[in-house]
This record gives sequence, C-alpha cells and structure tokens, in this order.
Amino acid sequence: MTQISKPLDGKVALVTGGSRGIGAAIVRRLASDGAAVVFSYAASQERADDLVREIEAQGHKAVAIKADQAVAADVAGLVRDAHAAFGRLDILVNSAGVFVTGMVGDPAADITAFDRQIDINVKGVAAAVRAAVPLLADGGRIVSIGTTGAVHIAFPGAADYIATKAAVAAYTRGWSRDLGPRNITVNIVQPGAINTDMNPETGPFAQVLKGLASLGRYGQPEDIAAAVAFLAGPDAGYITGATLNVDGGQIA
Repeated sequence: MTQISKPLDGKVALVTGGSRGIGAAIVRRLASDGAAVVFSYAASQERADDLVREIEAQGHKAVAIKADQAVAADVAGLVRDAHAAFGRLDILVNSAGVFVTGMVGDPAADITAFDRQIDINVKGVAAAVRAAVPLLADGGRIVSIGTTGAVHIAFPGAADYIATKAAVAAYTRGWSRDLGPRNITVNIVQPGAINTDMNPETGPFAQVLKGLASLGRYGQPEDIAAAVAFLAGPDAGYITGATLNVDGGQIA
C-alpha cells in the first residue's frame, strides 16, 4: 500500500507550552500533519504524558520536556534537547504564555506577577528564538502566539498583558528581516476569544466577547492550530513578518 505523504513529513517541531489549551491543539495538529513534535510543559507531567501517549497511539512521534519559560537557561536547554531528540529542528512555535491583568496604578497590583509575565511572554520567546536560530534548518519556520489585543484593546486592566504580546509582534517583524537570508519565515498568529480553560466559552466574559465577533461565537483551539499548521507548512513559504488574526472578526 502506498503511504500518503503529509505536509510536514520529515520535519521536527518544538512547541513551547504544549500540554494544554491552544498549545496542545497545535501539538496534535502538527503531529497529524507528519511532524515529530517536542513540546514543553511547566507543571503537570501527568497531562503532558497523557498527550504523548495520545499522539503515539495515533502512530506519530512526540516528546514532552519540563521547562520554565521564565528561565533563560531552561529555555536554551529545552531547545537543545528538542534538537537532540530527533536530530534536527525545523519549526519553533512559541505558545507558552501567562495572562495577568490589573489596572495601572492599583496599589494592590501584584508587580511580581507582572514581572514574571514579561519574563515568560517576552523574554522567554526571545530566549527560545535565540537558542533555536543556530539549530534551525534553512527554510525553517517560527510562529508565535499573540493576541488581537495588540491591535485593539477592548477592556481596561489588560495593558501589561497586551504589551507583552505587542512586543512579540514587533520582534516577529524584526526577526523576519534578520532570518530572511536563510529563508526562515517568522510570523505571529493573534487569537481572539478562544475556548480554553483560561477563557471558556461559558465563562463570565463569554457573552460580551461573542458579541464583539462578527461570527458571534468563540473560536476553538483547533482554529488556532490550523493557522499555525498553515504557516509551518510548505504553502506559506512566501509569508513572513506577517500577523494573522484568527478572531472571528473581533477587530474587523
């Protein structure tokens, strides 16, 4: 029987923060498209191991590695281990992130949490890209997960979080210039309201967020994974430095 080829056959992907939510959906999709996938997790080894078993049961390859995205040495080690796991690295997806809100000037604000958010959402992404660049194959792909809030902020109290994602969007455009000579593309996917544990479609903000979208509903993690898979695949070779909003028309 002739085996049907898949768009990411022979590729190796690293997905940071891949054990749950959007990250897990990305891991599943890249694996189903043929990539061997390494993903990181911060706390729950049980959840990560379950995802590895799920992917392996479908005949695909996956490895889970614990790493603290806020610690540059952990991130560098993660990238090295991902490369060593399958002998190459073709795709880096920066999905790990935290969401901390608070009004500016609030004396009760948790400044430590804000600082850690910067460490994870900005410095952790930069550390991953810096560590990956020497190991990425020419023609590789870098995709980061941002937020449509970087274009339009609909609610108060989100400035610190939004600023971290806007920084990654700016990095994306700059890195596309740096890595263009090696034919490595660098793009960012900006989700709107997506049904995850952090922001469920049945949660307290659901009706407001649904009302903001042209489609009148939440998206699913698989919607983001599909966008990432496209940008990671062979059909997106001439797309770089781009921002792809996947938000159901939330900022239309």
